Amino acid sequence: MRVAVMTAGSRGDIAPYTGLAHGLAAAGHEVTVATHASFGPLVEAAGVGLCPLPVDPRAELESGRGRALHASSTGAGKILRLLAMARALVGDMAPPLAALARESDALVCSSSLAPLGHALGEGLGVPSLGAFLQPLHATREFGPSVLGGRSYGPWANLLTGHLGNLALDRVFAETVRATLRDLPAAAPGAARAARHRARERQRWPVLHGFSPAVVPRPRDWRPGLEVCGYWWPHDPPGARLPDRIETFLAAGAPPVFVGLGSATVPDPERTGATVVRALRAAGLRGVVQRGWAGLRAREADDVLIVEEVPHSLLFPRVAAVVHHCGAGTTAAGLRAGVPAVPVPVQFDAGFWASRLVALGVAPRAVPLRALTADRLAAALVTAVRDPSHAHRARRVAARVRAEDGTGAVVAAVGALAERRR
Repeated sequence: MRVAVMTAGSRGDIAPYTGLAHGLAAAGHEVTVATHASFGPLVEAAGVGLCPLPVDPRAELESGRGRALHASSTGAGKILRLLAMARALVGDMAPPLAALARESDALVCSSSLAPLGHALGEGLGVPSLGAFLQPLHATREFGPSVLGGRSYGPWANLLTGHLGNLALDRVFAETVRATLRDLPAAAPGAARAARHRARERQRWPVLHGFSPAVVPRPRDWRPGLEVCGYWWPHDPPGARLPDRIETFLAAGAPPVFVGLGSATVPDPERTGATVVRALRAAGLRGVVQRGWAGLRAREADDVLIVEEVPHSLLFPRVAAVVHHCGAGTTAAGLRAGVPAVPVPVQFDAGFWASRLVALGVAPRAVPLRALTADRLAAALVTAVRDPSHAHRARRVAARVRAEDGTGAVVAAVGALAERRR
């Protein structure tokens, strides 16, 4: 079949779908990934087609509107600002997504584009499924992951989960209505049929790209919501670390990796200096990734500054990973089997940080708002010197590596093919 994989967001929202798309192509499908043009090289390296979307997520986060996210002191406040940003941008992405959907036999939709992707499928008669990196369906077992996953009690958890999905519907409502008006075959009321509540009544299939060893499937989820294991970013054959990183690794004890991925920070220079002071106070070498935060620090014998680097190649060779707890980086650290020090910044980061601590892979979280050199150094010393964290990290790694999350999606797409026939 001609399969369209639709995803939007930061690098961590895109990279796992390159492995997923590569797996679908290996199964014989003709695959096109619809995502931001800035991630084109990442997609094309996986050997699949690219449908470029016009929005540049990094530029948006670095804009005044993106920087305003730091003005919110609560998770709910950040979410409201993010939803306002998304509402302003999603309309620009609709035309290329609609054009791709017209030429496709099946749609695989990430959570960031699920309402629009599902609506296009309904309007065009193209079967679709969800492929989510976070648990977004309401459950009594924990609060919304995008708010940090804190539990408010069973019924409050359920209520806030439903409210979150209603808010997402509102982000897409105007774009869905406008897009479906341009589809002559769309049935009357198709816009209403695209809402979250309607998807639930249809039991729209959603597969989740994380391990049940990390987040067990909630017992109150409906049938059709599956937790199938991680989807790993595609690494081209022969990929290797740059020579300067190899030289640094060979020059001493395994370093600590520090990176905040796609998260931005109010003061990159101050944050970079805090990280270096913490590493030195803990007596550890460090590989510091600039990332979208633009962390600033001076290179030295014990500190190496890097740009983008394949996590699958570097993480197994470090003593610990300090990261912002994006879904993709969290997965990469777990796969590597090394301890973590979570520095959650916003949105679902608090949820993944709490999972790492509960698994025993991390000693504790050090949220960005509470980050000091002393706190980070103390967490690093515990993570690296206490062997229990490394032991638990290796046990979790063995479980997640044994799972075949991509195979589950390939099978589900095959089921869509049977349904279409």
